[in-house]
Amino acid sequence: MEIDKTQVGSLFDSISKNYDFLNHLLTLNIDNIWRKKAIRQLSSKRGIVLDVATGTCDLAIEVLKQDKAQSIIGIDLSKGMLEKGQEKIDRLKLNDKITLKQEDCHSLSFEDNYFDAATVGFGVRNFRELDKGLKEINRVLKPGGEFIVLEFSKIENPVLLFFYNIYFNHILPTIGRMVSKHNYAYTYLPKTVNEFVCGEEFIEKLKKAGFTKASYKTLTFGIVTIYKAVKE
Repeated sequence: MEIDKTQVGSLFDSISKNYDFLNHLLTLNIDNIWRKKAIRQLSSKRGIVLDVATGTCDLAIEVLKQDKAQSIIGIDLSKGMLEKGQEKIDRLKLNDKITLKQEDCHSLSFEDNYFDAATVGFGVRNFRELDKGLKEINRVLKPGGEFIVLEFSKIENPVLLFFYNIYFNHILPTIGRMVSKHNYAYTYLPKTVNEFVCGEEFIEKLKKAGFTKASYKTLTFGIVTIYKAVKE
Protein backbone atom coordinates (compact mmCIF):
# COMPACT_ATOMS: atom_id res chain seq x y z
CA MET A 1 0.00 0.00 0.00
CA GLU A 2 1.33 3.42 -1.01
CA ILE A 3 0.67 6.42 1.22
CA ASP A 4 0.81 9.86 -0.35
CA LYS A 5 0.92 13.33 1.14
CA THR A 6 -2.86 13.79 0.94
CA GLN A 7 -3.11 11.18 3.70
CA VAL A 8 -0.60 12.72 6.12
CA GLY A 9 -3.19 13.70 8.72
CA SER A 10 -4.72 10.24 9.00
CA LEU A 11 -1.27 8.60 8.92
CA PHE A 12 -0.08 10.56 11.94
CA ASP A 13 -3.41 9.97 13.68
CA SER A 14 -2.69 6.26 13.44
CA ILE A 15 0.79 6.46 15.03
CA SER A 16 0.24 9.34 17.48
CA LYS A 17 0.01 7.06 20.52
CA ASN A 18 3.58 5.80 20.12
CA TYR A 19 5.08 8.70 18.19
CA ASP A 20 7.16 10.26 20.96
CA PHE A 21 8.47 6.92 22.22
CA LEU A 22 9.55 5.88 18.73
CA ASN A 23 11.06 9.28 17.94
CA HIS A 24 13.35 9.12 20.95
CA LEU A 25 14.10 5.42 20.51
CA LEU A 26 14.90 5.54 16.80
CA THR A 27 17.12 8.65 17.10
CA LEU A 28 18.76 7.48 20.36
CA ASN A 29 17.25 10.62 21.93
CA ILE A 30 19.43 12.89 19.77
CA ASP A 31 16.26 14.51 18.42
CA ASN A 32 16.02 16.54 21.63
CA ILE A 33 19.53 17.94 21.04
CA TRP A 34 18.62 18.82 17.47
CA ARG A 35 15.57 20.77 18.64
CA LYS A 36 17.60 22.70 21.21
CA LYS A 37 20.13 23.72 18.56
CA ALA A 38 17.41 24.72 16.11
CA ILE A 39 15.64 27.03 18.54
CA ARG A 40 18.95 28.65 19.52
CA GLN A 41 18.92 30.07 15.98
CA LEU A 42 16.08 32.42 16.93
CA SER A 43 17.97 35.63 17.52
CA SER A 44 15.86 37.01 20.36
CA LYS A 45 12.64 36.64 22.28
CA ARG A 46 9.65 37.02 19.98
CA GLY A 47 6.04 37.98 20.66
CA ILE A 48 3.90 35.31 19.05
CA VAL A 49 5.43 32.34 17.23
CA LEU A 50 3.77 29.96 14.78
CA ASP A 51 4.87 26.33 15.10
CA VAL A 52 3.89 24.51 11.91
CA ALA A 53 3.36 20.73 11.94
CA THR A 54 3.64 21.02 15.71
CA GLY A 55 2.81 17.35 16.26
CA THR A 56 3.14 16.57 19.95
CA CYS A 57 4.55 20.06 20.63
CA ASP A 58 8.17 19.20 21.44
CA LEU A 59 9.54 22.08 19.37
CA ALA A 60 6.97 24.55 20.69
CA ILE A 61 7.83 23.60 24.26
CA GLU A 62 11.54 24.03 23.50
CA VAL A 63 10.83 27.58 22.28
CA LEU A 64 9.38 28.38 25.69
CA LYS A 65 12.19 26.60 27.54
CA GLN A 66 14.65 28.93 25.82
CA ASP A 67 12.40 31.93 26.49
CA LYS A 68 12.16 32.78 22.79
CA ALA A 69 8.43 33.61 22.68
CA GLN A 70 5.68 35.18 24.72
CA SER A 71 3.11 32.83 23.21
CA ILE A 72 2.88 30.11 20.56
CA ILE A 73 0.19 28.87 18.21
CA GLY A 74 0.89 25.30 17.11
CA ILE A 75 -0.90 23.92 14.06
CA ASP A 76 -1.11 20.42 12.66
CA LEU A 77 -3.30 18.39 10.32
CA SER A 78 -3.45 15.44 12.71
CA LYS A 79 -6.06 15.56 15.46
CA GLY A 80 -4.40 12.60 17.16
CA MET A 81 -1.03 14.34 17.36
CA LEU A 82 -2.63 17.53 18.66
CA GLU A 83 -4.39 15.55 21.39
CA LYS A 84 -1.05 14.11 22.52
CA GLY A 85 0.44 17.59 22.40
CA GLN A 86 -2.39 18.98 24.48
CA GLU A 87 -1.71 16.32 27.13
CA LYS A 88 1.85 17.65 27.43
CA ILE A 89 0.67 21.25 27.59
CA ASP A 90 -1.79 20.38 30.35
CA ARG A 91 0.83 18.43 32.28
CA LEU A 92 3.35 21.26 32.04
CA LYS A 93 0.70 23.90 32.78
CA LEU A 94 1.44 25.82 29.58
CA ASN A 95 -2.14 26.46 28.50
CA ASP A 96 -1.63 30.21 28.82
CA LYS A 97 1.40 30.04 26.52
CA ILE A 98 0.58 27.47 23.81
CA THR A 99 -2.63 27.25 21.78
CA LEU A 100 -3.20 24.36 19.38
CA LYS A 101 -5.28 24.45 16.20
CA GLN A 102 -6.00 21.86 13.53
CA GLU A 103 -5.03 23.64 10.33
CA ASP A 104 -3.53 23.04 6.91
CA CYS A 105 -0.34 25.04 6.36
CA HIS A 106 -1.27 25.49 2.70
CA SER A 107 -4.29 27.63 3.69
CA LEU A 108 -3.79 29.31 7.06
CA SER A 109 -6.64 31.15 8.77
CA PHE A 110 -4.39 33.94 10.11
CA GLU A 111 -4.16 37.43 8.70
CA ASP A 112 -1.12 38.79 6.88
CA ASN A 113 1.90 39.83 8.98
CA TYR A 114 0.52 38.22 12.16
CA PHE A 115 3.45 36.27 13.61
CA ASP A 116 6.84 37.44 14.84
CA ALA A 117 8.54 34.14 13.94
CA ALA A 118 7.73 30.66 12.65
CA THR A 119 9.22 27.23 13.23
CA VAL A 120 8.74 23.76 11.82
CA GLY A 121 10.46 20.61 13.02
CA PHE A 122 10.53 17.47 10.89
CA GLY A 123 7.38 18.46 9.05
CA VAL A 124 8.23 20.53 6.01
CA ARG A 125 9.04 17.45 3.93
CA ASN A 126 5.41 16.37 4.39
CA PHE A 127 3.95 19.49 2.77
CA ARG A 128 1.74 18.45 -0.15
CA GLU A 129 2.85 21.51 -2.13
CA LEU A 130 6.14 22.77 -0.74
CA ASP A 131 6.20 26.10 -2.59
CA LYS A 132 2.62 26.92 -1.61
CA GLY A 133 3.20 26.00 2.05
CA LEU A 134 6.34 28.14 2.29
CA LYS A 135 4.62 31.12 0.66
CA GLU A 136 1.72 30.83 3.10
CA ILE A 137 4.09 30.83 6.07
CA ASN A 138 5.82 33.86 4.59
CA ARG A 139 2.45 35.61 4.23
CA VAL A 140 1.56 35.33 7.93
CA LEU A 141 5.00 36.43 9.14
CA LYS A 142 5.72 40.07 9.94
CA PRO A 143 8.48 41.77 7.92
CA GLY A 144 11.75 40.85 9.60
CA GLY A 145 10.20 37.70 11.04
CA GLU A 146 12.52 34.71 11.30
CA PHE A 147 11.68 31.25 9.99
CA ILE A 148 13.49 28.22 11.46
CA VAL A 149 13.26 24.80 9.84
CA LEU A 150 14.67 21.58 11.30
CA GLU A 151 14.55 18.71 8.85
CA PHE A 152 16.18 15.45 7.90
CA SER A 153 18.65 15.64 5.04
CA LYS A 154 20.93 13.44 2.98
CA ILE A 155 24.33 12.24 4.16
CA GLU A 156 27.05 12.83 1.57
CA ASN A 157 29.83 10.62 2.98
CA PRO A 158 29.43 7.36 0.98
CA VAL A 159 30.60 5.07 3.81
CA LEU A 160 28.29 6.61 6.38
CA LEU A 161 25.52 6.74 3.80
CA PHE A 162 25.76 2.97 3.24
CA PHE A 163 25.19 2.13 6.90
CA TYR A 164 22.67 4.92 7.36
CA ASN A 165 20.56 3.60 4.47
CA ILE A 166 20.53 0.12 5.99
CA TYR A 167 19.26 1.54 9.27
CA PHE A 168 16.90 4.16 7.88
CA ASN A 169 15.35 2.12 5.09
CA HIS A 170 15.26 -1.33 6.72
CA ILE A 171 15.84 -1.43 10.48
CA LEU A 172 13.86 1.72 11.35
CA PRO A 173 10.71 0.68 9.40
CA THR A 174 10.81 -2.77 11.01
CA ILE A 175 11.04 -1.38 14.55
CA GLY A 176 8.44 1.26 13.76
CA ARG A 177 6.04 -1.33 12.38
CA MET A 178 6.47 -3.61 15.41
CA VAL A 179 5.86 -0.84 17.97
CA SER A 180 3.24 1.27 16.17
CA LYS A 181 1.37 -1.72 14.68
CA HIS A 182 1.12 0.33 11.50
CA ASN A 183 2.36 -1.46 8.40
CA TYR A 184 3.22 1.56 6.25
CA ALA A 185 3.92 4.67 8.34
CA TYR A 186 7.59 4.01 9.00
CA THR A 187 8.14 3.08 5.37
CA TYR A 188 6.53 6.33 4.26
CA LEU A 189 8.68 8.49 6.55
CA PRO A 190 12.07 7.39 5.10
CA LYS A 191 10.55 7.77 1.64
CA THR A 192 9.77 11.45 2.29
CA VAL A 193 13.33 12.05 3.49
CA ASN A 194 14.83 10.41 0.41
CA GLU A 195 12.63 12.53 -1.89
CA PHE A 196 12.98 15.86 -0.08
CA VAL A 197 15.05 18.70 -1.51
CA CYS A 198 17.72 19.75 0.96
CA GLY A 199 20.69 22.08 1.26
CA GLU A 200 20.99 24.67 -1.49
CA GLU A 201 17.90 23.34 -3.25
CA PHE A 202 15.75 24.09 -0.22
CA ILE A 203 17.42 27.49 0.18
CA GLU A 204 16.24 28.31 -3.34
CA LYS A 205 12.71 27.28 -2.36
CA LEU A 206 12.85 29.65 0.60
CA LYS A 207 14.05 32.53 -1.58
CA LYS A 208 11.33 31.81 -4.14
CA ALA A 209 8.76 32.05 -1.31
CA GLY A 210 9.99 35.54 -0.39
CA PHE A 211 12.56 34.84 2.31
CA THR A 212 16.00 36.45 2.43
CA LYS A 213 19.20 35.84 4.36
CA ALA A 214 18.53 32.13 3.96
CA SER A 215 21.26 29.87 5.34
CA TYR A 216 21.70 26.36 6.67
CA LYS A 217 23.93 24.19 8.83
CA THR A 218 24.07 20.41 9.05
CA LEU A 219 24.24 18.36 12.23
CA THR A 220 25.31 14.81 13.10
CA PHE A 221 27.18 14.01 9.86
CA GLY A 222 24.43 15.59 7.76
CA ILE A 223 21.54 13.52 9.10
CA VAL A 224 19.60 16.72 9.83
CA THR A 225 19.83 20.32 8.71
CA ILE A 226 18.78 23.58 10.36
CA TYR A 227 17.61 26.31 8.00
CA LYS A 228 17.15 29.94 8.96
CA ALA A 229 15.53 32.60 6.80
CA VAL A 230 14.00 36.04 7.24
CA LYS A 231 10.94 37.60 5.62
CA GLU A 232 11.76 40.72 3.63
